[in-house]
Amino acid sequence: MDNIFSLGDELGPLKVIHVHQPSIGLKGVLVVDNVAKGASIGGVRMAPDVTVEECARLARAMTFKNAAAGLPHGGGKAVLVGDPKMPKPQKEILIRGFACALSEVEQYIFAPDMGTNEECMAWIKDEVDRVVALPKEVGGIPLDEIGATGWGLSHVVDEALKFCAFTIRDARIAVQGFGAVGKHVSRFLTQQGAIVVAVSDSQGTIYNANGLDVEALIALKQQVKSVTDYPDGEKCNGDAIIDIECDIWIPAARPDVINEDNVHRLKTKLVVEGANIPITHGAEKILQEKGILCVPDFIANAGGVICAAMEYQGANQSAAMAAIEEKLRYNTMEVLNIAKRDQILPREAAMAMARKRIDRAMSFRRWNLF
Repeated sequence: MDNIFSLGDELGPLKVIHVHQPSIGLKGVLVVDNVAKGASIGGVRMAPDVTVEECARLARAMTFKNAAAGLPHGGGKAVLVGDPKMPKPQKEILIRGFACALSEVEQYIFAPDMGTNEECMAWIKDEVDRVVALPKEVGGIPLDEIGATGWGLSHVVDEALKFCAFTIRDARIAVQGFGAVGKHVSRFLTQQGAIVVAVSDSQGTIYNANGLDVEALIALKQQVKSVTDYPDGEKCNGDAIIDIECDIWIPAARPDVINEDNVHRLKTKLVVEGANIPITHGAEKILQEKGILCVPDFIANAGGVICAAMEYQGANQSAAMAAIEEKLRYNTMEVLNIAKRDQILPREAAMAMARKRIDRAMSFRRWNLF
């Protein structure tokens, strides 16, 4: 069993709740990490191999992400054990059951994550009112449909390039993970003149040195096919995406895909983390030593949670997209300037900025609770 208490510190976690209902096959965990700035927002992740430790790490990442983004929310995360591609009726039962089991945890606001989407959030809303990223038909801002996280990433790339010796025009991009985040950031960056040369999903990698047709790849995914079904490219295994020579490498899938053992295989100039905790701290240090700029996850991929928080406050889609652009451009420039000035990792600069905001919020709490 994961030892969640070994991860505890002065920031949290405040609550760790296990949910187990064998009669419907329900097994999940909620980690509410820190609520000094307000009720936590964090996605519901569904995968067969999710663990308590992964949930806790993701919840902490949300604490820092929400603080760095200047949101009045703390960090939390929920994970459901199961195959997200299971039949919809079975998936709906599990998600509704999970929501009901957590209905009294007022310090957590549900949001989508890997393996869940706006439809899943609509099921939750039918059970619990604390939910964001709803379908527009029920008054939400469908952040996956509009590509809120990918939109934010595109602006982060634009700011990060001011610290690089190349421009977005004809920049070669590889995207690891072609889901809601990966497909939208690919679309936004190609609209600016970039060339996507490789993408991967759970079935493998597709590569074409002359560039891939992003719209055709998106159409394939909409047909519930793999990117490896794309006809005009070299098909490789999923791990091959790490070896693709490119200018910008964007991880947009699972945690820890790059670590100390495989980081030396990356042949890129800029890494922008579209997924949560996709690169270990040790690997980020190695990237720095090799002169590869790496923008950390909770700065780069905060577009989704900014959109979700603004929806929760009653804002419209246009206001949310404008806020994403403004906040992420400012934070990226701030963090990279500090990192350059102090000769530290961008992650260290980002954590210091976020931690200052969290500590300030905690100073107002009675008994200094999380």
